[in-house]
Amino acid sequence: MIKSIAKSAISYTTAIGITCSLFLVTSPSAEAQGLGRRKVDVVPANVEISYKKGLKFLASMQASDGSFSKDRSRYATQPGITGICVLAFLAHGEDAEFGPYAENIKKGIDFILKQQNKNGYIGSSMYNHGFATLALAEAYGMIDDDRLAGALKKSVALLTSSQDRNPKGAWRYNPEDMTADTTVAGCQLVALLAARNAGIPVPNKNIDKALKYMASCRSSNGGYGYTSKSGGKSTLTAIGSLCMSLAKKKDEKSFDTVTKFLTSRSESGGHHYLFYHEYYMAQALFHANEDEWKKWNEKNSKVMTASQNPDGGWSDVRLGRSGATGFALLSMALNYRFLPIYEK
Repeated sequence: MIKSIAKSAISYTTAIGITCSLFLVTSPSAEAQGLGRRKVDVVPANVEISYKKGLKFLASMQASDGSFSKDRSRYATQPGITGICVLAFLAHGEDAEFGPYAENIKKGIDFILKQQNKNGYIGSSMYNHGFATLALAEAYGMIDDDRLAGALKKSVALLTSSQDRNPKGAWRYNPEDMTADTTVAGCQLVALLAARNAGIPVPNKNIDKALKYMASCRSSNGGYGYTSKSGGKSTLTAIGSLCMSLAKKKDEKSFDTVTKFLTSRSESGGHHYLFYHEYYMAQALFHANEDEWKKWNEKNSKVMTASQNPDGGWSDVRLGRSGATGFALLSMALNYRFLPIYEK
């Protein structure tokens, strides 16, 4: 988590996304090695202890092929989960060249790259493609691996060609879908923004079309629905908010309304998709209102540390243990801010 970071040094934080007001592209230099945490930041002791235990657990779940599939869950062999786990290591400042988790990071990247087909598609669903692409985009600014640029360009081409065929101007479960929803679309949009800010060309028209679709699912009260303006949910709104932040749309009038909706429903814990929710909420609040994020972060850290298993992992019937652990750690990763997308 090191290649010169200057090429993706950000003016923002993420996603998430993540996901995001992302990285400004500059020329690489030796002085840009690594995005260190700001010296004024103090990581709470409970977060550091919990995070280290979580990384140790993830390392124990990695199989010989680089996936984090030893938990034998339904999704553990998929590249999207590997992408989330790799991001969890990078978000703690772990180095792919040195340190205790260097091999875990490199093996995870190898696995993702091997899952990409000749058309650029990674995995068997757009969720996999989006999260895997996000991991490659973040790794591109932090890891010296000549394969990453080519893989990212192919991933972006797959996303833009799929979007161009879709009458909604967005994405759903596979590249051929002609419908869209805000969870899948938001995931792909964050990946595109991350790739663009890492220096990979992404046409503005594709970003604009995706933002237009997301806005079509935003109600006048600021809440985002799944496929329409109705039924606004905090998870969906966090995704929408993050996309606006990373796309540098925070000056739009609607952003304040979105933030009000988000902060009124930001209570940590108790959500149906808890780890997925906290992953996006962390990034969305941090970009929207850092004071609100600080209050939320304290609560979320308590929820995460209290629900952590003795072996260092977290459990979720849908995500499996590796997936739940990756998302849980990333919900606390803004305490570190090593990832390019976590820089404002």
